[in-house]
Amino acid sequence: MVRQPIPVVIVAGFLGAGKTSLLNHLLRNPQGARIGVVVNDFGKINIDALSVAGQVDSTVSLGNGCLCCAVDARGLDHLLAKLARPSSDIDVIVIESSGLADPRGMVRLLLNSANPRLGYGGLVEVVDAAEFDATRRRHPEIDQHLRFADLVLLNKINRVDESDQRRLAELVRGLADGKPVLPTDHGRVDPTLLFEREAGRERQDIARQMSFDELLAEPADDCREHLHAAYESVEFTADSPVDPRALIRFLDDRPAGIYRMKGQVHFGAPGRGQKFTLHTVGDFLRFYRTRWRRDEPRRTQLVVIGSGLDRDRVRSGLTACLGEPDRSDEHSMLDVLKYTRS
Repeated sequence: MVRQPIPVVIVAGFLGAGKTSLLNHLLRNPQGARIGVVVNDFGKINIDALSVAGQVDSTVSLGNGCLCCAVDARGLDHLLAKLARPSSDIDVIVIESSGLADPRGMVRLLLNSANPRLGYGGLVEVVDAAEFDATRRRHPEIDQHLRFADLVLLNKINRVDESDQRRLAELVRGLADGKPVLPTDHGRVDPTLLFEREAGRERQDIARQMSFDELLAEPADDCREHLHAAYESVEFTADSPVDPRALIRFLDDRPAGIYRMKGQVHFGAPGRGQKFTLHTVGDFLRFYRTRWRRDEPRRTQLVVIGSGLDRDRVRSGLTACLGEPDRSDEHSMLDVLKYTRS
């Protein structure tokens, strides 16, 4: 049995961009997931109706089943280890970065963590559409932050007229170098874009739980249509095996707008009959290796999630990955195995 790590999502953005609005929205709409949150200031988090036990720098249990913590960056690794304990029953951890901090430091800390229970869940950069030009003049480093992000939320879009919306979306997409840019209002985004509903049960037995139907399951939410409007998913299924080298080439040069890819892959490499579960966030890539169940058909089933996707290019690119690898290539799986955790 392989346990997928708990995804850690980093929310960054300059002061006033709407990070706390996003955080409050996720806490109010967890989609069945238990959320651990690392924040700088409890006072900005909407916990009026919740019973809080504990204090700053300690884990606190909230009445809605979420966990919140407030620490400085020096204690981040220790805190994440506390949140990742099996007894915490956390499904996802969300970190709100300080408004003036360079989020790359936290990303490096997370990627260098030796804790097998933690995984990279992506860097989400929140941008204030109404103040973007002024913010860019004050903080030219925002260009670097956008290039480093895995997903950009162009927030407060309701405060900008249509012509400016188009201009800003085009500008930010160019600065983000092909990363998905999602227009939002008050930080409202479908939580399933960032993390899985009831992810904990999937982690307990991923070989049994991660069926294609579950990957495509939609949350029962009254605002589903509104939240889903700005992003999309592409489903890909194939009974033919996948050439490992071809898939790695696709992942190295994936189409613009892709934020996440998830699902299972059947490779046709000789002697490699294992089931590989794929997880990508932005440029981050990981495979998890398990065994196929005796009654389970060996097929590839993937879901590609993003904004502004060229669906035909995604499907044709994945279709081009199908085929048996060259039988004389004894090392065809090496590139896959570099990104594999058993």
